[in-house]
Amino acid sequence: MRILYGVQGTGNGHLSRARIMAKALKNQRVDVDFFFSGRDSQRYFDMQCFGEYRAKPGLTFATQNGCVSIAKTALQNSLSALVKDVRGLDLSGYDLVLNDYEPVSAWAARIQGVPSIGVSHQAALQYDVPKVGNGWFNQMLLNYFAPVDRSLGCHWHHFGFPLLPPFVEVGEAVAYNSHDILVYLPFESPEDINNLLKEFGEYRFHVFHGSGAPKDCADNLIWSGFSREGFKARLAQCGGVIASAGFELASEALTLGKKLLVKPLHGQFEQLSNVAALELLGAAESMKWLDPAAVKRWLRASRPEPIAYPQVGDALVSWLKQGNWHQGEQLCQELWQQVELPESWRKKSP
Repeated sequence: MRILYGVQGTGNGHLSRARIMAKALKNQRVDVDFFFSGRDSQRYFDMQCFGEYRAKPGLTFATQNGCVSIAKTALQNSLSALVKDVRGLDLSGYDLVLNDYEPVSAWAARIQGVPSIGVSHQAALQYDVPKVGNGWFNQMLLNYFAPVDRSLGCHWHHFGFPLLPPFVEVGEAVAYNSHDILVYLPFESPEDINNLLKEFGEYRFHVFHGSGAPKDCADNLIWSGFSREGFKARLAQCGGVIASAGFELASEALTLGKKLLVKPLHGQFEQLSNVAALELLGAAESMKWLDPAAVKRWLRASRPEPIAYPQVGDALVSWLKQGNWHQGEQLCQELWQQVELPESWRKKSP
């Protein structure tokens, strides 16, 4: 079986899931090529595990001041370039397109009649899980941004639906330094992050950001560019995480038993829905804006119990190799049977 794996490159969460799958596919000797879109090809990093991958512009959302900017999004994306890339992607040598919310390979598979399976967090939002702002536009995005023949969504809780647990690969929590806090707020300006955290001088905030440190950066902020290995090492040692409301980093924090404070990207349906799910489960605190009072309250919060999610990637690849792609419910059930959810989560439903 030969697979083309299309991955949305906009967020690091999709890439983290793809890295787990790349390892599982290699271990089970599956022939796979990787295709990425949504990010400038020069801005990908730590991509060695994907071999000779291909990348195209695709589609992505532009942000400004912690919110989705419709105007910038319209200017940044080119529908004509997308159509050209879809038509130019030859899938004649592939048996299956595996897709993580990537539009070029998804539409090429649909046009060329190649079977396609979507594996993403976005696919979970097709079910009646906690959601915020699910208007007609967001439903259209879920249905048509990256359409597939069969989709498997992943979430922190099954909520009574055939969903996969999160794809998580972390080392052990080697320490719990309660006064060391990891900060990942990629949509906020360095100056705003500095102003948010500078008053908490008894804590050290390890900030990972795509822009350089602000002028007059506070002494209690340790500023770094994004390095996957450095990020994972800091995550394993810290006492808590302040982050945007993306899915993968929250999954890693839950797995390691790190307390979590999230600030969603406003106008982004998925992140707002993630906040709703985390709050329903009591798994995180949130703030609507960069609020020092919210940070102060959260810093006093206790440490949560870690959640041992199973190796979803290995099980999924074995399922793919069996070829019975329209029967995913048993796979989901078997994986959740391996998870010991916190007592307070067990009867949760939207």
